[in-house]
Amino acid sequence: MENFSLILAIVVVTALAFDFTNGFHDTANAMATTISTGALKPKVAVAMSAVLNLVGAFLSVEVANTISKGLVDESGIRPEVIFAALVGAILWNLLTWLVGLPSSSSHALMGGLIGATIASAGLGAVHGDVLVTKVLIPAIAAPLVAGLAAMLATRLTYSLGKKADGQASAKGYRAGQIASAGLVSLAHGTNDAQKTMGIITLALVAGGTLAPDSDPPMWVILSAGVAIALGTYLGGWRIIRTMGKGLTDLQPQQGFAAQTSAATVILASSHLGFSLSTTHSVSGSVMGAGLGRKGGVVRWSTATRMFVAWGLTLPAAALVGALAEYVTGFGDWGTALVAVFLVSSSAAIWKISRREIVDHTNVNETDEPAGVVTTAMAAVTPPPAGTVTEDLTATIPAPATEPAATPATPV
Repeated sequence: MENFSLILAIVVVTALAFDFTNGFHDTANAMATTISTGALKPKVAVAMSAVLNLVGAFLSVEVANTISKGLVDESGIRPEVIFAALVGAILWNLLTWLVGLPSSSSHALMGGLIGATIASAGLGAVHGDVLVTKVLIPAIAAPLVAGLAAMLATRLTYSLGKKADGQASAKGYRAGQIASAGLVSLAHGTNDAQKTMGIITLALVAGGTLAPDSDPPMWVILSAGVAIALGTYLGGWRIIRTMGKGLTDLQPQQGFAAQTSAATVILASSHLGFSLSTTHSVSGSVMGAGLGRKGGVVRWSTATRMFVAWGLTLPAAALVGALAEYVTGFGDWGTALVAVFLVSSSAAIWKISRREIVDHTNVNETDEPAGVVTTAMAAVTPPPAGTVTEDLTATIPAPATEPAATPATPV
């Protein structure tokens, strides 16, 4: 019993550690566009996002129930399986953070759980229908829907504001951006914080502490909300830089359209219990907003790397989760070995990240090359209305006049 209590405590602590990485990994989802357009200062933005993430964690438990009750068979799960799943999710989060790629923390968690469950109880322990309808289909649909909505919203805002005063319009859209960023943060809390609630609840059910089909206890909701809020406050500056400046260059109108579209998609998915990737939704909306402005372009080199990371997230986390579950199957020493591997790998990734520090002081700097496609599109696309073009008229200087001759001095 003492051993069981220890492993369960390790699982809960590891789950909260994942929630913490989820917070700083996904801060960009809410605040990247707000920071890149200058609507809010970086530190103020992440503080606001942290508070609203905490509030959002208390608004719903639908997504938590999807994970704890629907994705895998509870009867075939041991606490060690949950621990192995979290190892896969945390390491993938840290690796993608290191290279500044906005991948999905949600899919990392799903992949780790699926891989560890299959290694422990076989393929039949995974509910394929739930995986397809509430994880895979939303993963494909969310960025497409959010991107299309953001593109249309961007075109509409520029069309309606065509005759408006430029400075007044930009100021108004910056205020709208702050409100929409808050909505995204709230939506992030209702979706991503619940994933940790669901995984902890699943571990408690697997350990016999909770009855099957139980909702998350209040202490689980509170601890998950606090963990993701703390991670959010630290700010995942590397991913914020990629999302805010690496994908496209946004103006306040585009930022407002992107965040409003993403928040709508995320909140609707949370209500339906879909384990949606907020990263996919926001990335899709940012690209849609970039394409929605006349003359706007997307840096497809960055987008391509991001798409590759999206495709690798589920299988990579699943593979690590399965290997971790295999090692924990050797007993206590196997679980200890996996824990040491997780801690040492995390420390190594953090040390590597110190070679090039990205923080609130340089988050809006980017050396991302434009690429061939972006350069070609910019060359043939006319600039947006109201853009001041450079005056290329040459001014020919007047010819120099010779100074008048000085009269000779009489002798």
